[in-house]
Amino acid sequence: MKYVKSLIGIVIAIILIVVLVNPEWLPLSSTTIGTMNELEIQHFLIDGSGSITVAHILTLVLACAVVWLVYTVIKLILGVIGDRNNHTATVTTLVASALKYIAVIIAIVWGLSILGVNTTAVLAGIGIIGLILGFGAQSLIEDIITGLFVIFERQYEIGDIIILGDFRGVVKSIGVRTTTIEDPGGNLKIVNNSDIRNLQNRSKALSKAICEVSVAYDTDIPRMEAILADAFPKMYDAHRDLYLEPPIYLGVEELGDNGIKLKIIATTREADVFKARRQLNRDVRVLFSQTGVEIPFPQVVVHKGK
Repeated sequence: MKYVKSLIGIVIAIILIVVLVNPEWLPLSSTTIGTMNELEIQHFLIDGSGSITVAHILTLVLACAVVWLVYTVIKLILGVIGDRNNHTATVTTLVASALKYIAVIIAIVWGLSILGVNTTAVLAGIGIIGLILGFGAQSLIEDIITGLFVIFERQYEIGDIIILGDFRGVVKSIGVRTTTIEDPGGNLKIVNNSDIRNLQNRSKALSKAICEVSVAYDTDIPRMEAILADAFPKMYDAHRDLYLEPPIYLGVEELGDNGIKLKIIATTREADVFKARRQLNRDVRVLFSQTGVEIPFPQVVVHKGK
């Protein structure tokens, strides 16, 4: 189903090309087709002369169909190649993004040549205009160059979880100009490549789910540590989909006002870090409840006057 849209586009383009190459397939008589080819539509060229026939228009449509077919086929091939891993997906997405602009330029130049326009003069004019606009489009050029460096240096790839400012999400696509990031709620953030600075790539290494829990001051710490050591392998066996190894007890984190704060961590994947933390908190709470280890909480003592 992923490539259905591309396949439908390819089929439509092929049918259009076949029909235009063989106009006798059209539901029109040969007399009607001949009359259509003799019709001329006045147009405005750069030199103010010339005419466009129906044959020119059909040829123009045929050229656009050919460009669309080639673009769609190449894009489909890139999509299949990109399914291998995140890096190939990143490279093929960037190539497909650039290919779209190239296809539009080719279609425009080809179409103008079909209509009799001097494309050499047009391209020369476009080059001069592009040079002028280049000085005012430095941010666009910076976006493109930054996007290329992102690919070559592999700072992040499609599927990576990154943190940009206060936004955390999965990289969905990397284009010539922009990068699209999706957070767990499905919200999309589209950022210019040149604006992506000081990001955190959380997919480059394994993550730690952290549980910080306090116990009462009268708790037998050695006994509690023995309980944890005995329970960690069982927690790991019960949740191998979240924990990549048994949780680890790091020790006493803080001697607080109301209790002794302990720190426990579990190695997990970044995509599961929040789920693993919730599960670790639950496992520790259930364990302490079953073994009689008290978790203190603030209490208010009210003295009633006589």
